[in-house]
Amino acid sequence: MATHTNRPSMINYKHDDQTETEASMWGHNPKNVAFIGDYLPRQCGIATFTSDLYLSYDSFIPDSRALVVSVNDTPDGYDYPSEVRYDFYQHDHNAYKKAAEFLNSKDVDVVCLQHEYGIYGGPAGNYVLTLLRNLTMPIVTTFHTILKDPNEDQLLVLKSIADLSSRVVCMSEKGRDFLINIYEIPEEKIDLIPHGIPDMPFVDPHFFKDKFGMEGKQTLLTFGLLSPNKGIENVIRALPRIVEQNPNVVYMVLGATHPNLIKHEGEVYRDSLKKLAQDCGVRDNVRFYNQFVELDGLLEYLGAADIYITPYLNPAQITSGTLSYAFGCGKAVVSTPYWHAEELLADGRGVLVPFGDSDAIATEIIDLLSDESRRHQIRKKAYLMGREMIWERAIQAYANSFAHARQERMSTVNNQAVYAVGAHSSLVFKLPVVRLDHLFRLTDSTGIIQHARHHLPFYDEGYCTDDNARALILALTLQSAGLGDQKLAKAADNYCAFINHAYTDDHRRFRNFMSYDRRWLEEFGSDDSTGRTIWALGTCIGRSADRNTVTWAMSLFEKVLPTVVSMSSPRSWAFALLGIYEYQKKFNDDRLAKTIERQLLDKLTFRYTETATEDWPWFENTLSYDNAVLAHVLIRSNDKHLVDIGLNSLRWLVGLQTSPHGQFQPIGSNGFYTKGQNRAYFDQQPLEAQSTISACLAAFAATGEDEWHRTAIRIFKWFTGYNDLGLPLYDQQTGGCRDGLHIDRVNQNQGAESTLSYLLALADLYTSQRQRSDVKPVNVAMPAMLNG
Repeated sequence: MATHTNRPSMINYKHDDQTETEASMWGHNPKNVAFIGDYLPRQCGIATFTSDLYLSYDSFIPDSRALVVSVNDTPDGYDYPSEVRYDFYQHDHNAYKKAAEFLNSKDVDVVCLQHEYGIYGGPAGNYVLTLLRNLTMPIVTTFHTILKDPNEDQLLVLKSIADLSSRVVCMSEKGRDFLINIYEIPEEKIDLIPHGIPDMPFVDPHFFKDKFGMEGKQTLLTFGLLSPNKGIENVIRALPRIVEQNPNVVYMVLGATHPNLIKHEGEVYRDSLKKLAQDCGVRDNVRFYNQFVELDGLLEYLGAADIYITPYLNPAQITSGTLSYAFGCGKAVVSTPYWHAEELLADGRGVLVPFGDSDAIATEIIDLLSDESRRHQIRKKAYLMGREMIWERAIQAYANSFAHARQERMSTVNNQAVYAVGAHSSLVFKLPVVRLDHLFRLTDSTGIIQHARHHLPFYDEGYCTDDNARALILALTLQSAGLGDQKLAKAADNYCAFINHAYTDDHRRFRNFMSYDRRWLEEFGSDDSTGRTIWALGTCIGRSADRNTVTWAMSLFEKVLPTVVSMSSPRSWAFALLGIYEYQKKFNDDRLAKTIERQLLDKLTFRYTETATEDWPWFENTLSYDNAVLAHVLIRSNDKHLVDIGLNSLRWLVGLQTSPHGQFQPIGSNGFYTKGQNRAYFDQQPLEAQSTISACLAAFAATGEDEWHRTAIRIFKWFTGYNDLGLPLYDQQTGGCRDGLHIDRVNQNQGAESTLSYLLALADLYTSQRQRSDVKPVNVAMPAMLNG
């Protein structure tokens, strides 16, 4: 009996030298995974695996939005379930490129390819390379067949797939060894994840036997698609000896004949096995179940088996799904020593017999049937190790591999981007022209639509007061900088009208969310939305030259401002303070505004003194969204003590949000950053860049130190490609800004908040440039309005 020593754990997907920071960056479960392979109801082991993998991922990963792309062996395809979003014929080379185009048009985080030479078209299945080369997202490939002696085409195809994949998965140590030493795949690129299995209880076989009329019988089982390479004839030849000692033995042969065999030979092989059983005098001891069973039925057959047999004819089987299922369900297994069986059944977890040796099969089965204690011990060892293989554990390993693949894709692009878009790639940075095409695309007679799908307004999710307030602030900032026109003034009126309608006198606050059919979706909005609207009203009063607009804004400003003092959100205080500062540009001696300004500054300062430490000089224990606005309002307070606090906290925040390569790296919205815990690096939001730029420009105005202005410019470059991925968020074609930076790509949607963040940052930079008396003309591009 061959032996093989396994590692302590069969699941290996992390590197020993992985840092805690790296783990925090990719240690989350991608939701939008596309699984590529063949799929049920196609009768194929890979189809079963892909189906189990998808269904398990969908079950065990919260909020999974996975989908399947299936490859067909017939031009007509199959009647697939709903998760199969796209399918194509394996011998249509052009279809592989179209499949890639389909996936590129979806919001896919990672593609997980199931590779088996026979399911893809071309020499050694090389058509699949066309699909992989045209994908824009990271790829994780599971290799189901890893040959010890591949021909030239097979070697080239597998190595090419590995090159195109961010990670590769194998299911056994032998497979891992082959990938490293035969196919020259770097060890650190390989994840060892065992074949997943259902989490079946450890039950007595008698519990299921009555289901098949097997009461009082001793049952042997082999299952899988029937074909000559399975060696079933050797078990049948062993049966006469077994039956002589155990007359009640029944050998259950479960599985439809392989479709390819049916196509070329019909049921010749099955009929030959039946004749062999008759010739051996054991016809009544063999039962053939000519059916392709899915999981629930399979578990019942497995449950009824006393011994499971895999009598394969040669060692070249790197993975066996049937063996994995039987082993993991706690069956006593007798097997020939093919590679996967050697590994799983080592150390007393099963019994190995020589290839093609019916006498050895008979001897071991007779011994196991007569020695219940030994049989139970083997079952228990297999079942305990099988707990590492259950789908819940395997899926978490796959999720980590997917996340790691996304991180590696980001790191690769980042390393390239550092050289292409360095912090000092130009001695002079010219501000882009101000383009309002997308602002007007999102704006209608009601206000600004809050979300987009790509560049198109997404009407389903309606409007929000937050974005209309931002849009009004932008319009007023541009107008006061001499960059306005009649179209912008008309849009500003729409934003004012929206805010006016959002006000509710019962609460002296503003509602926030409105459906596209103009129905308010709440009685009143968040503290932050009301604070931000106060900011917009204060900007109206302080910057607008239109008397009617100022009078309207004054009325609402005075009604709502006192309510902010009772709010609990520090950001609502900060937004209101920005509104007060804008208001005081025109009415500096208003005692009500001064009183509330002092109260809000005191509240914010108290938060700082309660929370700040030397290594965490901040107002809260969590850095979340729009962080810099808290420091910003202290810097603009004209109180030296508070200005110093604001400058110190902003300096700390900017340092924290600067990558080792020097680019802006804002706190990610996918988890934020709580003191003492791992920070989120993604998804990075345009709002954070805008808020930090505005605060840095306030620091520049307060101190006159050029470093603050240079920092603002550096952060603005985040929009144009000086970021972790080296990819621009600003879309020069549409004039919009994309919604964020994922771990491996840009979010292609161009919603209001993102576009307004970009335009506000640009408008603030133009305003600051105009106010600098020492700015050289070459530093600024001539402003232009391209309103489309």
